Amino acid sequence: MASLLKDPLFEISGNAPAPNKTYYYLAVTKSEVIWRWWTISLRAVYRNARPGEVKESHEEMLKDTSLQGEIRTVFGRDVLDYAKCLCQGQFNYLEHLPDALLLHILGFLELEEVGQLLHTSRRFWKLCQSEKFWESAVRQRCSTLSEEVVLWHTTSAGDVSSSPTKSSCSCLSTAIE
Repeated sequence: MASLLKDPLFEISGNAPAPNKTYYYLAVTKSEVIWRWWTISLRAVYRNARPGEVKESHEEMLKDTSLQGEIRTVFGRDVLDYAKCLCQGQFNYLEHLPDALLLHILGFLELEEVGQLLHTSRRFWKLCQSEKFWESAVRQRCSTLSEEVVLWHTTSAGDVSSSPTKSSCSCLSTAIE
């Protein structure tokens, strides 16, 4: 399972809350945490300021309350908690599976469960909203597709104005309601 994890495990960048214009970057790799900053200012005091960088092992980061405070201030409590979980070895392997395998797994879920899953992460949102998923879901759940649906799919290429009626596939219309 560890081979599914790619470096970096997590990275995020952004500016500090106003009025500070410092740019920050956080990366959690398999072995260390990288925290970078670059002060952006028109003041003469900061003109020669160079970007800074701190690299710490996972264990050091978990003990470094100063770094944790900076991360919480810039990116919020949720990002800090997620970074700490990664440093403790708590990985979400499901997020790192290939799309094809996840689509296969999603095929075993009920549509109501898919509706709940898509709210867990951006990746699942995109996957559960993808045309590949819905094409597979329709084929799997509707043993007989009306001719209207088949003709619509082959001729309209997604033109919403010519979309089929709800009654075209009764199994999906009841699941959606």
